[in-house]
Amino acid sequence: MNETIDRETFAHLVDLAALELDEEESEYLRGELNHQLKAIQQLAAIPLEDDVPVNLHGVEYALEASPELRKDEWIPFDNASGILNQVPELSESYILVPDIPHSTLE
Repeated sequence: MNETIDRETFAHLVDLAALELDEEESEYLRGELNHQLKAIQQLAAIPLEDDVPVNLHGVEYALEASPELRKDEWIPFDNASGILNQVPELSESYILVPDIPHSTLE
């Protein structure tokens, strides 16, 4: 598994993301993405035994050593109207976000 992002694929991704990059920026970013892809491929190539469990943190914590989760409490902000007064467009206290122009994907 030694895949890289070629110029054509990268140009297509840049077009889909509606980015404007000059040639130097484009080559730099493509190179950086290929470095990250190579690192991911190297990690994926590390042989693991089938009985190795998947861990979120890489270190197992005993339940008694884990901190207690905080309660999820709703605390209203004191000056919500001050924030809403800065919004360009509102409808019944909801922030209106303009549509993002896009073209049909092929």
